[in-house]
Amino acid sequence: MPVSRAKPDPAPTILRIAVPSPLRRRFDYLLPMTFDGQLKDLLPGIRIRVPFGSRELTGILLEVTDSSDVNTGKLKPAIAILDRKPLIPAHLLELWLWAARYYQHPVGEALHTLLPAALRDKAAAGIKRRKSDLDHEPGDHNDHPDRSDSLSLEQRAACDAINAASGSYGCFLLDGVTGSGKTEIYLQAISHALANATQALVLVPEIGLTPQTLARFRQRFSQHIVVMHSGLTPRQRLNAWLEAADGTADIIIGTRSAIFTPLARPGLIVIDEEHDGSFKQQDGFRYSARDLGVMRARAEAVPVVLGSATPSLESLHNAQTGRYRHLRLTQRPGDVRLPVYRLIDTQPQQLEEGFSAELLQSIRDHITSGQQVLIFINRRGFAPVLQCKDCGWIAECKHCDARMTLHRTPPHLRCHHCERREPVTSCCPSCQGKSLLAMGMGSERSETVLQRHFPDTRIIRVDSDSTGRKHELDTVLTEIALGQPCILVGTQMLAKGHHFPAVTLVAVLDADSGLFSADFRGQEFMAQMLTQVAGRSGRGDAAGEVLIQTRHSTHHSLQTLIHHGYPTLASELLAERQQSGMPPFSVLALLRAEALSARAPEQFLIKARALADDLRKQLLMPDRVTISGPLPAPMEKRANRYRQQLMFRSTQRADLQMLLTRLCEQLEHSADQRKVRWSVDVDPLDMI
Repeated sequence: MPVSRAKPDPAPTILRIAVPSPLRRRFDYLLPMTFDGQLKDLLPGIRIRVPFGSRELTGILLEVTDSSDVNTGKLKPAIAILDRKPLIPAHLLELWLWAARYYQHPVGEALHTLLPAALRDKAAAGIKRRKSDLDHEPGDHNDHPDRSDSLSLEQRAACDAINAASGSYGCFLLDGVTGSGKTEIYLQAISHALANATQALVLVPEIGLTPQTLARFRQRFSQHIVVMHSGLTPRQRLNAWLEAADGTADIIIGTRSAIFTPLARPGLIVIDEEHDGSFKQQDGFRYSARDLGVMRARAEAVPVVLGSATPSLESLHNAQTGRYRHLRLTQRPGDVRLPVYRLIDTQPQQLEEGFSAELLQSIRDHITSGQQVLIFINRRGFAPVLQCKDCGWIAECKHCDARMTLHRTPPHLRCHHCERREPVTSCCPSCQGKSLLAMGMGSERSETVLQRHFPDTRIIRVDSDSTGRKHELDTVLTEIALGQPCILVGTQMLAKGHHFPAVTLVAVLDADSGLFSADFRGQEFMAQMLTQVAGRSGRGDAAGEVLIQTRHSTHHSLQTLIHHGYPTLASELLAERQQSGMPPFSVLALLRAEALSARAPEQFLIKARALADDLRKQLLMPDRVTISGPLPAPMEKRANRYRQQLMFRSTQRADLQMLLTRLCEQLEHSADQRKVRWSVDVDPLDMI
């Protein structure tokens, strides 16, 4: 008789899940004990509730398999399947997994970051949209979507190029002087996308620009528009996310994190002010929304438009090497002229609390003519330094290597790095003397000086202190738009993308801070900021003027910018970068470590450097990746933590990525890593 053989046990079903954890790995689970569905419905991108230590967490399914590196007897069953369909489309899930690898961030935390907060909990019912929360307001529709008859030749050529790429990938650098009509090109391209029954995703760098952009879009389009930014409630953000994902929303306008929003019918991506550093996340998952926007456009086969009057050197280099198509707008439309620049050399002058006599007279002339004036000073508060005249004591932050800024309304000292606040005393805490002096200028002090000189003129201060409450900035911008004579004084919040037709004079109180920066990007940032704020002048019928106060009026970069414009200076800076082997001609990454003790970060990075040196030899790349450090961060102590960093540089991204991946794997298992907080920043913008 034949010998009967027992059938082998079927291979178990393993769920490989990205769990929000700082560990750089994926976790395997068994099917929930209550699972009664079909395996074919378990698609990557659905949420699954799982046990994790003593907690329950919501993870993202990455794959279903029948094998695990862990003994299946030790695997725990998942708790519940939360979704019937993937929340993240397959092509986007693949892209975000790539992003987690590229930016060297734990995959579970990265995927957790890109979901709205309301989708991170365990309630499956939480993804249902509530009609009462739809933020769908009817537009004014005073404009017709097709304004092609009013386009200049340069604008028409740009629109034709972008629209011709519809349905396929193409990256366009829209490089237009301030006021040249870049937004009109965005509107034309969006109109074309809508006509093809597709959606448009528009990114802006700041929340403050969202209402202005939204108002113009609603005036132009009757289609459903939603906004996504951190100022929304969790329910509002969830609704906007769902409406974009199911195709209800036609236009999505948002800040950095909106790049992760799924679209049912992707057709166009627009990234306005592409040079702006706000598109780079500075903590946690340190991604660049601009760069991911380009990668996403490629994955979804749609055109992407990067717009700026001052393109980043990286984008200019990509345009020069043929990766992007360079579209230029060299003139403002119609008879609107670019503003006239003039330097005011303050070296030989006696300033009155930061203002030269020439500047004060120019302000008076423009106000008398019924125009508006914008005063730019990129420092908040009343004064950046409070010093004792008798002993030299300076108010410094106890938690940072930084000075406390004096604020007058209400009176207090504040560190703008850790937000520590202290009361203002009437005497010096060191010598008990009463000769305390407020040194230097801030936006608050500038406002006080202007109120004294122009008592009959409305002074409007615009910075994060004066417009911190909800809708306060909207109210201020609405008042400015009325066109009544006034003086605007503020920080970079005024420099980004705003359209002030009645402003005819822009004055920069101090242009010198970026000229001698320790950051290799310092002069690029300086040139972008000056050009952007200057571009607020003369956008209406009246001619514009820009006055720039400086103690270094003969500085080559400043002279080049004033007389030859941003493109010429950018070309010179690119040549310098190539000569020095800095980005965009190389790739950088920072390995940062911080701790409450000054010694721990240094010890951790010394060992990390040794591991990295060994890996370079093993991977046969000792000369292809260079390592500098460890060195203290330019601001070594911040928020009561001491910080050190290693800098990695390579001409090949693949070499750097290979080294960082292997290094992070080893550091994660190092006992020393528990004594510090450590992180990797790929393509860093903030070197401080």
